[in-house]
Amino acid sequence: MRKRKPKLRVIAPDPRYGDPIVTQFVNNMMWEGKKSTAFRIFYDAMDIIKERTKQDEHGIWKKALNNAMPQVEVRSRRIGGATFQIPTEIRAKRKMSIGMKWLIRFSRARSGKGMAEKLAAELIAASKGEGAAVKRKEDTHKMAESNRAFAHFRV
Repeated sequence: MRKRKPKLRVIAPDPRYGDPIVTQFVNNMMWEGKKSTAFRIFYDAMDIIKERTKQDEHGIWKKALNNAMPQVEVRSRRIGGATFQIPTEIRAKRKMSIGMKWLIRFSRARSGKGMAEKLAAELIAASKGEGAAVKRKEDTHKMAESNRAFAHFRV
């Protein structure tokens, strides 16, 4: 590479759990720069989770995130006039951000009243290994598995 690597931004930990990954999740969830609204939605969802499951809500959130994070993905690569889907391993930061984005996206698409309700429902489902985000992960893994024959094209 010609340029030097960019400095990694330090993400401040969130006020309730002291976890920078929570802040990153809230940053992904935020719309139009409304961070306090995003935090309120997230904490409301956590309260709903605690109320429904009677367990540690932060633990359930972490489990849901782990269940939604893909290990491999397929990348399109053109070789000799044909396009192949090549399975590749994902680095840790990308795994995390993809998992977060899927959880947020599929909780927005859920039916329910209010984002906090929808997010809580998706997180509870994902922590049990169900839900749309976990299904997307499994579909991605299946696609990578079915295209394993092209793994030797990896860059």
